[in-house]
Amino acid sequence: MIEAVMDTPAQQHPAFLERVGLSVATAFEEAFALLGFLGECAVALCGWCAHPARVRWRPIVFNLRSSGVDALPIVGLLSFLLGIVVAYQGAGQLRQYGANIFVADLVGLSMLREFAPLITAIILAGRSGSAYAAQIGTMAVTEEIDAMRTIGIAPLEMLVLPKVIALVIALPLLTVFADVLGVCGGMLMASSQLGVGPGEFLDRFSKAVSMTSYLVGLGKAPVFAAIIALVGCFQGFRTHGSADSVGLHTTRAVVQSIFLVIVADALFSVAFSVLDL
Repeated sequence: MIEAVMDTPAQQHPAFLERVGLSVATAFEEAFALLGFLGECAVALCGWCAHPARVRWRPIVFNLRSSGVDALPIVGLLSFLLGIVVAYQGAGQLRQYGANIFVADLVGLSMLREFAPLITAIILAGRSGSAYAAQIGTMAVTEEIDAMRTIGIAPLEMLVLPKVIALVIALPLLTVFADVLGVCGGMLMASSQLGVGPGEFLDRFSKAVSMTSYLVGLGKAPVFAAIIALVGCFQGFRTHGSADSVGLHTTRAVVQSIFLVIVADALFSVAFSVLDL
């Protein structure tokens, strides 16, 4: 009995290390597979550039509507509420120092540089990224993708590139929409809590927020869009087996795309700090 109890921890350590090793190996394998998928998409995109007649405009327009136009209400609502929250949280501190007018700086810079592109990307990761993974994963399980290859249709050109291009177009436009609604929310809260009217707010806003700050936030959007679309489609193609696999890879698509978007945002912050932007 004593020997069995004493041997148990020694037996547990190799099992724990084995699980850690397998997890790390799986993560590296998936990262390399994602890089390979990115390379295949780049080759397919070059093929479209070399032969513009092969571009599938109908799927691009359809995905632009489903990923862009249909996302306007939720993006606008959350951005408006986020602008209200930012202004409300800063109102107490600004009021103590008689710096009420600087709420325009707080709302403008935070929304345009960080919050608007980030919250829009997170919403689309949960909304469009999961839809891409579920759609392609279901097609993989039902062998529709194999049927497409059999009849000579390239799945990347039919399923992936239209989604990537549509989201790269839609996300910057949604970011601009989120900028406007977020500033409107902050302006409403500034008027009700700090006594800063819309005219004063907009006058200070135009002085505090430069075109560089606006372009910094807008420039992140295409990168976030590419990450969301590629990760969603990649997880969809990795689906196999049964419907349980569709749910698993859809969840992975959302988690990984949000994680990579936040990592990319952190890298952008470091780069812009170094470049003094």
